[in-house]
Amino acid sequence: MRQGSRRTIAALATLALVVALQTTSSANHSWNGYHWARTANPFTLDLGDNLSSVWKQFLHIASSDWSQSTVLDTVVVSGRAKRNCRPTSGRVEVCNAAYGSTGWLGVAQIWVSGGTHITQATVKINDTYFNTSTYNKPEWRQMVVCQEVGHTFGLDHQDTNFSNTNLGTCMDYTNNPLGPPSNTDPNKHDYDELVTIYTHRDSTTTIGAATPSGALDAVDNPSEWGQLMKVSHGGKTQVFERDFGNGHRIVTFVIWA
Repeated sequence: MRQGSRRTIAALATLALVVALQTTSSANHSWNGYHWARTANPFTLDLGDNLSSVWKQFLHIASSDWSQSTVLDTVVVSGRAKRNCRPTSGRVEVCNAAYGSTGWLGVAQIWVSGGTHITQATVKINDTYFNTSTYNKPEWRQMVVCQEVGHTFGLDHQDTNFSNTNLGTCMDYTNNPLGPPSNTDPNKHDYDELVTIYTHRDSTTTIGAATPSGALDAVDNPSEWGQLMKVSHGGKTQVFERDFGNGHRIVTFVIWA
């Protein structure tokens, strides 16, 4: 996150989705209907562990928390990501590195095919900031991992006002993850929204499925995000889209400090 006087969570998520931001605590925080295609519920999604030792416990806690959903389970498996946290078809790769003074604590990106179907996803956590005294705390680490993994399911934020009282969910912006209430784990609204997103069934599945090689490239830098599609929240929110052709694209939603 760009370290300014407010040091907010506003730069927490650079997300590969197009949404209208929700500012209430209601269970209505889907990212534009994006979801993993599957033919039955509950389904199991692999979370590839490419993390250093300090991060592993937080991924396992987040996986356990999200698996309390009635429609999905997650399993932490060995990571397959290579340089720049390259995505793997049909699953989520979770990585950490000192990415530099990029302006973000964590980034979640999804690759979309056929309009709304997620085909692969990555989560990147920036040690450049987590190695500082401000963010090198268990509550910050847990909230960021929980939130970024939650975005890869198609969840939006419940609230983007960092000065509000905590909603008790990692899908809520905050200056103080410990609260009270704590913003380190999902809450009932998150589980309810997952049920809404995944109530319907698809005729095919993108879980574990192959993605065309042209859409596999890691997208790390703003110059790679494609066309700027939308600017809002006084310039703090920007939406980019990169089209790979044949119905495959990456949409990157950026919240800056």
